[in-house]
Amino acid sequence: MKIISWNVNSVRARINNILNYIKDENPDILLLQEIKTQDQTFPYDSFKEIGYFSYVFGQKSYNGVAIISKNKINKISKEFIKDNLNQSRIITGEIFLQNKNITLINIYVPNGNPVNTEKYDYKKEWLKKFINNIKKKLKQNSNLIIAGDFNIIPEELDVFDFKRYEDDALGRLEIRKKYRELLNLGFEDIYRFKNKKKCEYTFWDYFAGSWQKNYGMRIDHFLISKNLLEHFFSIKINKKPRSKPKPSDHTPIELVLN
Repeated sequence: MKIISWNVNSVRARINNILNYIKDENPDILLLQEIKTQDQTFPYDSFKEIGYFSYVFGQKSYNGVAIISKNKINKISKEFIKDNLNQSRIITGEIFLQNKNITLINIYVPNGNPVNTEKYDYKKEWLKKFINNIKKKLKQNSNLIIAGDFNIIPEELDVFDFKRYEDDALGRLEIRKKYRELLNLGFEDIYRFKNKKKCEYTFWDYFAGSWQKNYGMRIDHFLISKNLLEHFFSIKINKKPRSKPKPSDHTPIELVLN
């Protein structure tokens, strides 16, 4: 089973890139973040024509998440978090793998910048709620996959210049501690589990030649319950889509389970 996570930075603006990517990579499930469109204006037909179902939690112009899947997803929910700002940032569903019922959680964590503002407070509160709800969910189902744009730089080797981001909302110690708190509930950051010291990125800003200079950061992650590690086959950051014309500033991360 091939599951992809990708912040597409507007599904309608990148639809050709996304469809070409699907043609090349043939994912079973594609988790999209920052779709930047309402449910009613999502390009359902474009995905239906190539054999995919679409499950969407959209928002006009901002945020938004979706699950694109070859097979129907069970128990789709858009209510994992009670969001005080009514932002569309999380969608969940259930899939089966070798008779295991797995809860799939697609997230787009708030950026939080600038720090010392309401945006940063919102990020901290969102993460607090998310972790508390994950604790509750684990009591119901110990098989979880959490994927998406976390807007968190976990470690120093996950960004080209850590000093620059020590006081940024993506790299602040208290935010990285939240990430660690989540892992300590029984998850593996599967990319880092597989690549202990490898330095690869999932995001490069559009500005100042960041892509060309490889001034990037790893902020898109797959966390899987440790009891699912027996099904782990591979994890890959696919940089090709970032080099295409009119790209997202993020690139896909690809998980294969067997």
